[in-house]
Amino acid sequence: MNSYVNTAVGALLGTIFVLMSVSIASEGIFHSEAPEKEGFAIVAEEAPAAGGEAAPAAAAPIAQLLASADAKAGEAAFKKCQACHDATKGGPNKVGPNLFGVVDRPIASHEGFAYSAPMKDFSKGSSEKWTFENLNKFLLAPKKDVPGTAMGFAGLAKDQERANVILYLHTLADSPVPLPDPKTATQ
Repeated sequence: MNSYVNTAVGALLGTIFVLMSVSIASEGIFHSEAPEKEGFAIVAEEAPAAGGEAAPAAAAPIAQLLASADAKAGEAAFKKCQACHDATKGGPNKVGPNLFGVVDRPIASHEGFAYSAPMKDFSKGSSEKWTFENLNKFLLAPKKDVPGTAMGFAGLAKDQERANVILYLHTLADSPVPLPDPKTATQ
């Protein structure tokens, strides 16, 4: 053997020795004990018994909520929507359609926007309109109201916040439709 081979083999063995020493030392310094119980407990609601479904919580009618709604608060809450929607007259479509004049507009009918198939089905050929009730249901949980919709928003769980946003959207029209009468409202 020549001296170059001896040097290379010595360097290899020296490197292996240093790496193993560092590994043994770091295991001793940073050793952690195995937990008594692995993982995290995931708490999930149990489905109702096969005999019946759980009754949904009674929501206040949208007409009553709109009676105490605040359009300024709705404008502030609408900022959550502005990442995907524009609300100016003649404004562009973004990820979602422009929402100027959306109240009482036929569903899935805004010019120049490619709606998902589930939203087109939900619109029943654009014969359904974005009524106050439809907006209230949809904004509560879009994916639940229109399964398969492309809208990735989780929804507005608070009744008053949802009513504020709907009232704000109501003001975004050349001639807003009349608000529903809270005295005759039932849901």
